[in-house]
Amino acid sequence: MTFEVGRHGGVGVDVGTAGSQRPLKGAATYRRLSLFDRVYIQAMWDLPIPAGVRAIARGLGVAASTICRELAAHSFEHWGKQRYDARLAHQLALDKRTRCRPGKLESTQLRREVIARLNQRFSPQQVAGQLRLMFPDQPELHVSHETIYQALYVQGKGALRQELKVEKALRSGRKGRVPASQLPPRSSRPWLHGARLSDRPAEANDRAVPGHWEGDLVVGPNNSGLVTLVERHTRYTLIGRLPGCRDSATVTDVLATMIAALPSRLVTTITWDQGTEMAGHAAFTVKTGCPVYFCDPHSPWQRGSNENTNGLIRDFYPKGTDFNTLSDAEIAETERLLNIRPRAIHDFHSPHAKMTELITGVALAP
Repeated sequence: MTFEVGRHGGVGVDVGTAGSQRPLKGAATYRRLSLFDRVYIQAMWDLPIPAGVRAIARGLGVAASTICRELAAHSFEHWGKQRYDARLAHQLALDKRTRCRPGKLESTQLRREVIARLNQRFSPQQVAGQLRLMFPDQPELHVSHETIYQALYVQGKGALRQELKVEKALRSGRKGRVPASQLPPRSSRPWLHGARLSDRPAEANDRAVPGHWEGDLVVGPNNSGLVTLVERHTRYTLIGRLPGCRDSATVTDVLATMIAALPSRLVTTITWDQGTEMAGHAAFTVKTGCPVYFCDPHSPWQRGSNENTNGLIRDFYPKGTDFNTLSDAEIAETERLLNIRPRAIHDFHSPHAKMTELITGVALAP
């Protein structure tokens, strides 16, 4: 800042020291006022003939309304004259910016509803969506998923995570997408002939027609494992436990048992990866009438729903879990919890509700 004399004397702004925020051409743009800006305002305002609001705004390269608001908010009367103190104004502005206000999740009822759903392993987005679905006329029980994330990870003492019963608030800490494999395609798998993804009915591609499933294994030590199936339209999940053996005959027998109770119209195809556990898929198709198709090599995104579901299952049973030690009741409870989770793709209805709709023919309420 410099002081100039003469007809147009007064306080001038040295653009080279005014900071990188100021536009070179003097164009008015929105930005927060700095302490330097406020010192300039004070100097211009304290001249024998105070500078006008527009002149101050031009000198700082901001809108005239910014100066009007600043003077209205931080001026005070002293000996019958309006005064402006730059340091006091700057401190008041900082205090106002950092002042805490009660968070929405401090509401007892809303907090209770959010915690109950997080304890059922719902994601913040699923929690927010289901609350809007269940309480459409109670905006005080609506909350954005970002607010829940903030309550889980930004707060210190009294954070939402301290009230949860589950060990982890969120399933994954991954910060970036896992890149597609650059490995060359596998060969020497004769059972793939005539059963590749390109041979699958076209109706399975867009998920509009129910009855097409994706499957895989979740494996553990001591030859233990789970067979997982996910229906592509509803995202409904079935889980079967392997009896300490992962050969093809055992896997296909467990798979046949899993789908036996479903209507045949809801079991049209199954899409699998190229693992050897489905080498005997032809016998499975003869037994159940359901053909199996195989993804391209190193292309797990072609079974995206199943890959995501297996990740959710790993949230219940981390790597290293011996599935031989789990009871059938534990597996059934895991399956239940996955199927009652609200899904954004279904306007936060659950896979269980969507599958029930298909079986009974009774449409869900909007």
